[in-house]
Amino acid sequence: MKNREIDAAWSYHNGTKHSYESVRTSRHYLDWDNQPIPFKIYSELEPISLPEHLSSSGVPAISAISSRTAARHDAVLPTRQTLAEILFLSAGVTRRRSYPGGEMLFRAAACTGALYHIDLYLVCGELEDLEAGVYHFSPQDFSLRKLRAGDYRSFLVVASGEETSIANAPCVIVSASTFWRNAWKYEARAYRHCYWDNGTILANLLAAAAARNIAAKVVLGFVDATVNQLLGLDSQREGPLSLVAMGEASPGRIGLSRPMEPLVFETTPLSKTELDYPPMRTMHEASSLENEEEVVAWREGKGKAEGKRIKDEGGNARLFPLQLSRDEEFPQDTIEEVVVRRGSTREFVRETITFAQLSTMLDRATGGINADFLTAIEESLNDLYLIVHAVEGLPSGAYVFRCHERALELLKEGDFRREAGHLGLGQEIPADCSVNIYFLADLNEILARFGNRGYRAAQLDAAIMGGKLYLAAYAQRLGASGLTFFDDDVTEFFSPHAAGRSVMFLVAVGKSAKRKKLNP
Repeated sequence: MKNREIDAAWSYHNGTKHSYESVRTSRHYLDWDNQPIPFKIYSELEPISLPEHLSSSGVPAISAISSRTAARHDAVLPTRQTLAEILFLSAGVTRRRSYPGGEMLFRAAACTGALYHIDLYLVCGELEDLEAGVYHFSPQDFSLRKLRAGDYRSFLVVASGEETSIANAPCVIVSASTFWRNAWKYEARAYRHCYWDNGTILANLLAAAAARNIAAKVVLGFVDATVNQLLGLDSQREGPLSLVAMGEASPGRIGLSRPMEPLVFETTPLSKTELDYPPMRTMHEASSLENEEEVVAWREGKGKAEGKRIKDEGGNARLFPLQLSRDEEFPQDTIEEVVVRRGSTREFVRETITFAQLSTMLDRATGGINADFLTAIEESLNDLYLIVHAVEGLPSGAYVFRCHERALELLKEGDFRREAGHLGLGQEIPADCSVNIYFLADLNEILARFGNRGYRAAQLDAAIMGGKLYLAAYAQRLGASGLTFFDDDVTEFFSPHAAGRSVMFLVAVGKSAKRKKLNP
């Protein structure tokens, strides 16, 4: 079983680290004439238009973000209308802006380089106003394109090792990446971005589902080859990333599907030429699960969690408990308003945010994810470390978030704007923002539990929380931006406390300079 040969994960992780030297000596350049298009376009398939009128849930974003969207007795079943709303809020085109060279399309969730390499597929039984089938979601014209007619959910039930949420789901949303659409800019490191960008999409999706009272569960345990075949993916260029079980029907065995014939549909070429980055394919293959038995064994690995990861340093720790408010005291902007307003802040002003605002972001982002790679007592696979520049009520310095105590522990006090700028590849954004939030994982423990696929889980787990931070920041009229980083320098900065951990994700938050200009 390749998944248990964890040297592959370490080889990929170490081989794609950023350092000052690696970035300075890189010869990679952006060939703008060969930039890939940001959509997968099935040129032969007719679009099935989704409803144009998308209603508002009326649920405040702050409330929707924090929900685990687990199955509830009053949960509702998804319909074509609600699926259209969830797909729009997850990966839809929220704004269009014309410029001399063409048109820029803004999407619902943040994506590295605005390259939008993640596609969403829908596998469903018979739904209200939607026939059973396998569909591709096409954001460019807000439609579905049918890849298979009929109910093929049984293939996902078997592929997921009889995962209960999949077996009971009226529909499943599958995420997949076309590697070249991101590797054009980021080369082999783009495999990390598969899960970063999938995670921000899923943060939106989970919040949108929660606002509509639709149960949702993220599933990472599945047989990759089966999902490849079901969706007709080119395994040399594409890869399935995650499943999300949507809704919960009355328990009952899904009927056997008809034989799964190969799919052969023409798609529009992404660019003049495509470059292959073998480390991405090698890592994806090494972290793939080969049969249902392996999936079941993999999922059982989550039971080996060590529990609380942040060690109690005793009475010497300087703790700052989160300042939490009641729901009615939060901004009441709906999840729909926040998603449409959200962007990626490119310039911050060096101004202070309140500790209550930061507390809200941390509390709502770390309330737990309903996922098959987490136990009931685990909020996440990652620990949060912070560099605080300007937060009212907190000394400037480096912190670790003690999730179980809902408190920040001060590791070292001081002005670290210069250091934060360096850690974020020498950019101004992490130096100018109010606070940087890093997600660090103990890969030794995670790979021992889950094998190479644990690397996928650690990245996705961090990115979902990062996506929630995005939404929680914009819900409070603040700005946020996801950033890349010098890997080992981040660990060293937070050491000795962070010794042995690897950074998975980084989000900078604060006050947007653009909003400051618009509201003098």
